[in-house]
Amino acid sequence: MNGQRQLNDELVFEAILSNCFVKLPVDLLLCLGSLSCCIMTQSSTISNCWTDAYLRSLLMSVFFSIVITHTCILQSSFNLSSRIRFTVIHSRVLSLISEVIGWIYFLAWSVSFYPQAWENWKRKSVVGLNFDFLALNLTGFIAYSVFNVGLFWVPYIKEEFLQKNPNGINPVSANDVFFSLHALLFCIIYVSQAAVYERDGQKVSWTARSLLLIGWTFALVSLFLAIAKQITWLDYLYYFSYIKLAVTLVKYIPQAYMNYRRQSTEGWSIGNVLLDFTGGVFSILQMIIQSYNNDEWELVFGDPTKFGLGLFSVLFDIIFMTQHYCLYRQPRQYEAVPEQDN
Repeated sequence: MNGQRQLNDELVFEAILSNCFVKLPVDLLLCLGSLSCCIMTQSSTISNCWTDAYLRSLLMSVFFSIVITHTCILQSSFNLSSRIRFTVIHSRVLSLISEVIGWIYFLAWSVSFYPQAWENWKRKSVVGLNFDFLALNLTGFIAYSVFNVGLFWVPYIKEEFLQKNPNGINPVSANDVFFSLHALLFCIIYVSQAAVYERDGQKVSWTARSLLLIGWTFALVSLFLAIAKQITWLDYLYYFSYIKLAVTLVKYIPQAYMNYRRQSTEGWSIGNVLLDFTGGVFSILQMIIQSYNNDEWELVFGDPTKFGLGLFSVLFDIIFMTQHYCLYRQPRQYEAVPEQDN
């Protein structure tokens, strides 16, 4: 084509909110040797809109960047804006598979809280369930819920995020909010069960109390700094996410050690472990599929915290499964001691 290549690639766009009309080109004209092209888009909207536009390349050997010139025509007196995010993907099918996998691990993680509550209720006992794990888990999901609710529902904080990350995407979705609040509810149920059921004199250890004191002191000092405008409220929310990350790193250790010391997993629901393992594996699988489909391996290696914590949880689930199915398969047996005559 006289030094030019026409890409009849598939452009798919999805308006997340209604009342948004976006005009996208059917063909892209790319000069040979060029690694970029310019797209002129135009949208008219009467409400704030976010649009995802996917470009699926039929020429998989061609890698190029897209420069977007966007014109927004507002049909309202309000000063509203629309944003268009273009994502280059290998396959729309892989994108759909990734979405399905996302729902699978979301459901697995959500349902994983039910077996332990049922186990406690059935036994009318929490013997075998480590109280340090309960305390750390409760703190972790309080912090996670604060982070998700703030970044998803508070307009001021959402505006701060867009100002700090003009090309970024809000990392919190409705699923994240539901999951964190749902998990927090069950953590409260666990603690309530621990308060009324048999517990064999177990208490939260001083080590766990010290860790919790450090975490909540950090949150309180950060609150004063945010009020004094030394840090932004967005930074304050992210500090809560750091608390959640720290809790995730240590919360399983007391339970694993307790199982080892008792030589038993009785009282620790294996259903919880299996569902958590399923959710963790599918979460990592989704990250890998998204990275391949978008040619952005930074989704995995660029966020080592998220990937590492997912892998860390899976490794502890493997430890728990090994304890339950291999090391301590047989419950402890007790022999009756015959009465002795005085």
